[in-house]
Amino acid sequence: MQRLTGLDASFLYLETPQQLLHVCALLTLDPSTVPGDHTADDFTRRLAERCARIPVFRRKLYSTPFNLDHPVWVTDEEFDVDNHVSRVSLPGGREQLDELCAEIASTPMSRDRPLWEMHVVEADGQLAVIAKMHHAGIDGVSGANLISYLSSLEPDAPLPEPPSDEPGPPSPADVIGAGLAGFVRKPVELARLLPELLGLAPAFIARSLRGEGMRLPFTAPRTSFNGTITGDRSVAHVDLPLDEVKRVKNAFGVTVNDVVLALCSGALRTFLAERGELPGKPLLATVPVSVRDRSKRSDHGSNKVSTLFSSLPTHLADPVERLRELGESNRKAKRHHESIPADLLQDWAQFAAPTTFGLAVRAYSALRLAEKHPVVHNLVISNVPGPPMPLYLLGARITGMYPLGPVFHGAGLNVTVVSLAGRVDVGLIAARNQADDLWPLAEALPAALAELVTAAELATGGGSGRD
Repeated sequence: MQRLTGLDASFLYLETPQQLLHVCALLTLDPSTVPGDHTADDFTRRLAERCARIPVFRRKLYSTPFNLDHPVWVTDEEFDVDNHVSRVSLPGGREQLDELCAEIASTPMSRDRPLWEMHVVEADGQLAVIAKMHHAGIDGVSGANLISYLSSLEPDAPLPEPPSDEPGPPSPADVIGAGLAGFVRKPVELARLLPELLGLAPAFIARSLRGEGMRLPFTAPRTSFNGTITGDRSVAHVDLPLDEVKRVKNAFGVTVNDVVLALCSGALRTFLAERGELPGKPLLATVPVSVRDRSKRSDHGSNKVSTLFSSLPTHLADPVERLRELGESNRKAKRHHESIPADLLQDWAQFAAPTTFGLAVRAYSALRLAEKHPVVHNLVISNVPGPPMPLYLLGARITGMYPLGPVFHGAGLNVTVVSLAGRVDVGLIAARNQADDLWPLAEALPAALAELVTAAELATGGGSGRD
C-alpha cells in the first residue's frame, strides 16, 4: 500500500469536468527503424504487452468512506490492458493529429481504473502515440523515467527491466488505521510548519518588492486566456533546432531556459498583438521547478516540484532587450526561489482536504471568480531537459516528443518544452473557449528564434559560439 502525498492528491481534489488535471504527450515515430516487418497493429500489441508488465500502469486509487487521509495506490486485480491501449486510423496530417490530441485531452478518465491511456495513431502513413496520465501519478521527471521503461537507445536494444514491486491489496482496516495515524499527526505537523512559514513570508515579500527576487503573484495583466475555462481543449505543436537555441545562449551569456522563455515572450507578444490585446506590462508565467535533488522528504510521491514566477517582458519590442531582461530577472528569481525550503509546497500540501478543495474549486468556477480578482499568473511554462541522443520507442525512433500539461481557471494556456536529440519540442494546449486556434502562437516560435539567431550572428560576427 502506497499512500499519495498531499501534493499528488491535490491534483485529484482540484479536478473538475472543466479543470482536467491529467497530462498528455504526443510522440511522433519513425516506424521504418523497427527491425523486421511491422504493422501498426503489431506495434499496438507490443505496446500493450509492455505496459502490462510495468507496475505503475496496473495501479489504481483506493480509499474507504472513513479514510481520514489521502487515497492509496493499489494493484488493480481486474486490470485489463485493452481498456487503456487503443489504435486509431486518422485521415489527414498534422492539424488533424492535434485535433485528436485536443479531443483526448478534453476527456476525463474513470477513477475506477488505472489512470492512464495510450492511443496508437496511424495518420497519413505516419505513426504516433498519444499518451495520457493523471497528474496525481506523474510530473516531468517521473514521466521521463516512465518513458525510459518503454524506450531504448538503439532500435534493437533490450528494454530495461521494469521494477517488480507492486502495492498489494490492503484491507479497509489497513487504510483506515494508516489514515487515522496520519490524521493524528497533522496538528503536530501544522505546529511545526506554521512558525517557519510566518518567518519566511515577510522577508520573501519584501525581497520581491525591492526588485531583488521573483515577481509576486496577483501582479499579472489580464488577457483573454485569464478567465474561467471550459473542459474543451485546443492543441498545437512545433519543434525548433537546439543548436540555434544554444547559439543564442552562447552569444548573449544566458541559459537555455532564458532563451526558451525569451522565445515564448516573443511569440506571445506577436500572438497577443494580432488579437489586439497586447498589455502594456509584462506577462507573468508560473514555471514548475523540480526539487528532487534538494528534497529531504523520504516519501515516494510522484510530484516533487516547486514554483517559480517568471516575468515575461512581452512589452519590449526588441528581442535582444527581452532576452537580456529575462536573463537578469531569472537570475534574481532563481536566487530568491532557492532561499525557500525545497519541501515547503509538499509539506503544506499534506493538509489538502478533498471535500473542501472540491467544493472550493466548483464554487470558484460557478461564480467565475477568476474574472473578478487580480490575475494570479497568465500561463504555465515548463522546460524539461531530455536526453541528447535519439530514443526508440519499442524500436521506432521518436522523431518528436510534445508534452501537453494541464490548464487552470485563471490561466488557460500551458506551454511545455522538452529537449531531445538536438531538437526543442514544444507542446501548446489551451482552454478552447479562450484560445480556439493555437497555430498562430506555435508558428510565432520559429520566427522568434530566427530574430534572436540573426541578433546572435551580428553580436558574434557570424560565429556559432561554443555549445
